[in-house]
Amino acid sequence: MQVGDWVEVRSKEEILRSLDQDGRLEGLPFMPQMFDYCGRRFRVYKRAHKACDTVNIEIASRRLANAVHLETRCNGKAYGGCQAACLIFWKEAWLRPVEERANSIEVPTDGKRLEHQAQTNGNGCSEDDIRRATCVRGQQDADTRYMCQATQMPLFTTPLSWWDIRQYLEDYTSGNASLGEICRGFVYLSYYHLTLAKRGRLGIPARWLYDKFQARVGGVPYPRHTGTLAPGQPTPVADLNLQPGELVRVKPYKEILATLDGLKNQGMYFDAELVPYCGGVYRVRTRVTKFINERTGKMSTMKTPAIILEGVWCHSRFSNCRMFCPRSIYSWWREVWLERVSAPAPVDVKRGAERDEAIERLTT
Repeated sequence: MQVGDWVEVRSKEEILRSLDQDGRLEGLPFMPQMFDYCGRRFRVYKRAHKACDTVNIEIASRRLANAVHLETRCNGKAYGGCQAACLIFWKEAWLRPVEERANSIEVPTDGKRLEHQAQTNGNGCSEDDIRRATCVRGQQDADTRYMCQATQMPLFTTPLSWWDIRQYLEDYTSGNASLGEICRGFVYLSYYHLTLAKRGRLGIPARWLYDKFQARVGGVPYPRHTGTLAPGQPTPVADLNLQPGELVRVKPYKEILATLDGLKNQGMYFDAELVPYCGGVYRVRTRVTKFINERTGKMSTMKTPAIILEGVWCHSRFSNCRMFCPRSIYSWWREVWLERVSAPAPVDVKRGAERDEAIERLTT
């Protein structure tokens, strides 16, 4: 399946027959909320042939087979109300190409595979089995350990080296990334490493030249500057009490750097993938107060809430060792990095395809 293909999610009965008794197919858990999509049609958003590893400590990528991402995200209802809204992984066996139904093919290839998997996995499982597999209850809520696709990633993926060129070929042939995006990504990485831009004082001239060139062409500044907050000074905090639906403007990059101790504000990283969004106007999607820690499976509560903006997620264009990851994880923002848009005049809200086109122009 390629980016843009129309697919239909198979029926609940078909999917249940493909799963083992733990509610998994080739190690990938089928989550309860995914039943809501059965019988519905979607376009393939990305081919999920790889994913960034957010479970293990080392920065790396993982490989998986026969999977895609649709424009569907986890609502967290079966997982204690987690607000991370991760993109869902779908095995191709759980999907039916729309053309397949339109052409009335009696015994499709995917149907054969589904039947084979049902025989391999045994009698499948029930919907109750899937719901029970979402967590292991502890004596207290804090001891409950959740098991979703994000926490179980090492079980359905294998290590992927950054130098394996096959992944980048698949990024291009699947439609995950254009040739221009791939070339620009490697130009940035080459500059980042070869000019020593990643290192302290040795990289100062390289970072200065990068910013000068990008300012001249209207591009994104060097995305890995460290904060300018004075040593020992506490990081500033803002409590705007932003709510879903409100419009905000992301502050300029220089203003955000003034809130960072190194690369953090109140323990939260300002990642390079957030830099292209600086100066843009977006709508608040979620006020994040709790999420599942993917390394432990336990629910974490935030001391200072974070903000998720509509259509603002990681494109993995500046991410060393995990370039072009298709997971599109939502970016998290401190309220001190944002400001309300209170002007009554029409506001240019970047979202969806318009947002992607804007970032494409900025990174050119």
